[in-house]
Amino acid sequence: MSLGPLLKISQTNKLCSASVIFLHGSGDTGQGFLNWIKFLIGDFASPHINFYFPTAPLRPYTPLGGELSYVWFDRYNITPEVPEHIETLTDIGSSIKTLVNDIVQSGVPLHRIIIGGFSMGGALALHSAFRFNPGFAGVFALSSFLNKNSAVYSELKAENTPLYMAHGEKDTMVPITWGQKTFEELTKLNVKGEFVPLVYTLHELKKSELEGLFKWINKTLPPLETDQ
Repeated sequence: MSLGPLLKISQTNKLCSASVIFLHGSGDTGQGFLNWIKFLIGDFASPHINFYFPTAPLRPYTPLGGELSYVWFDRYNITPEVPEHIETLTDIGSSIKTLVNDIVQSGVPLHRIIIGGFSMGGALALHSAFRFNPGFAGVFALSSFLNKNSAVYSELKAENTPLYMAHGEKDTMVPITWGQKTFEELTKLNVKGEFVPLVYTLHELKKSELEGLFKWINKTLPPLETDQ
């Protein structure tokens, strides 16, 4: 299934040497995710980094009774206990891989690309970085999750990819215990990274969270000598 509209925040230098892909949560869009981030931290253009905000396809979503929604993949239920919907995960994995290949063809190598997202978008980022497209510079997952017997755990191919996770302590949609369990299972598989609990935070983005994320992004994707 094809992706929806793709938004891009271009680098301010003449050349781009790195890229970041932001994947929105269920029911949102790339534009909505971008607007949310701008509302919290303002403009964030980088001298050497392109930022991409794709939109998920419109597909039937089982937790909404089969109604159409902008979701990356289907889910049998919003709980870690159910199996993953492998068919739609595989389908969207191919679409994300095409997007990544387009970025690589533009001149940015895979090891200079970070992928990440919020909630369901973070889950897809984990599948993309650790299963579908090993070799990213890093992956981030905000208020996010993997199901109990996720294919990521059994098919992990990129344990050296750095991981950044942040999660609200008051999240009722995706409890922080779910996010912490995901992080623990990945670290058991030798993934290295950090998990940041967010006090007084529900299933949402916070300004301080984004400031920490962008600090990590800039540390992971520093400018090259050719960027100067």
